[in-house]
Amino acid sequence: MATAYTDLPALVSDPHASYARLREAGPVHRVTGPDGLPVWIVTRYADVRRLLADPRLSLDKTHRLPGNYRGFSLPPVLDANLLNMDPPDHTRIRRLVTKAFTAGRVERMRSGIQALADRLLDDVAGRGHADLVADFAAPLPITVICDLLGVPQDSRPNFRDWTDALVAPDPENPSAAKRAVAAMLSYFPRLIADKRRMPGDDLLTDLIRVRDDEDELTEDELTSLAFLILFAGYENTVQLIGTAVLALLDHPEQLAALRDAPAVIEAAVEEFARYDGPAALAIRRFPVEDMEIDGVTIPAGETVMLSLASANRDPGQFPDPDRLDLGRRDGGHVALGHGIHYCVGAPLARLETQIAVNTLLRRFPALELDVPRDELRWRPSMRARGLVALPVRFSPA
Repeated sequence: MATAYTDLPALVSDPHASYARLREAGPVHRVTGPDGLPVWIVTRYADVRRLLADPRLSLDKTHRLPGNYRGFSLPPVLDANLLNMDPPDHTRIRRLVTKAFTAGRVERMRSGIQALADRLLDDVAGRGHADLVADFAAPLPITVICDLLGVPQDSRPNFRDWTDALVAPDPENPSAAKRAVAAMLSYFPRLIADKRRMPGDDLLTDLIRVRDDEDELTEDELTSLAFLILFAGYENTVQLIGTAVLALLDHPEQLAALRDAPAVIEAAVEEFARYDGPAALAIRRFPVEDMEIDGVTIPAGETVMLSLASANRDPGQFPDPDRLDLGRRDGGHVALGHGIHYCVGAPLARLETQIAVNTLLRRFPALELDVPRDELRWRPSMRARGLVALPVRFSPA
């Protein structure tokens, strides 16, 4: 039976209450997406985790039936990326990128990320207040990922604007996302051409060599891969840092515990991701055959969304799931995916969040919200979970 889900503002501002109602009502719901087209939402942990790794759910949009929700459309040159691929192409391209995000390579980035976090907080320390999204959570990952790719300094502010326009399109400025796509469509081929003329010690140069010398990528795949690394490398981390800090401000006893024992930050970041992760919904999928999920038949080609936010608050998997508990030991969250499409940049996102949160608590011991809690605004996105701004105050250095 279809559910006409029209309360999009509630789903954006308080997805956990909305998904709790859906989860309790049943494991699978056919709802109306934000574009008015139907989509199936899966809500319970066991189903979500299993289906994230089920090869019968394809990311390839060629399996989509007309008249079903498909998500944001990109030009073919940007669309040939891992979020729209199944094996064997997905396997081939993911193998090329994974080596850039191994635990060892990411760990070697620690000192640079720590120095950047301190510099960003130095810039606001004397003010006694800041917007932790604009001043800290956003510039940290955009700088890190641009350094990794080898993006020139003068292009970096544009990248943040373009990415924000795609992550959460402004309903009052509907042309902004199209302009962002057009700008990136123009920029990335020029950046790749510049790198071919003047190679650097960066990931994009390495990928160009793979394209030109080993012929393991098409030109469109190279361009789209550079776009995806930038987009995902920024999006997931800025949102995770922001919601992690807000969760701590909402739970001062947990904030005090982490400040007193910063060594537990690795486990804390896993709890932040479970409690309020960067994506409420996984990327849309399309069944390649009719599928039955808990007695509900989903026809081939219809659109399926797996709710990561709902799965991570499922009481069948996580006792007292609405409580932030940095000492939680019942792990297995799916905030960063599961299976072959698990977030390839997860090690870097974890390290950036660990450093960002611990540095913030160390530098600013009297951290508080600078606006009433109910005045915080969330990005107007059904899929991405992130704050527009996070105004805070603290004792000036």
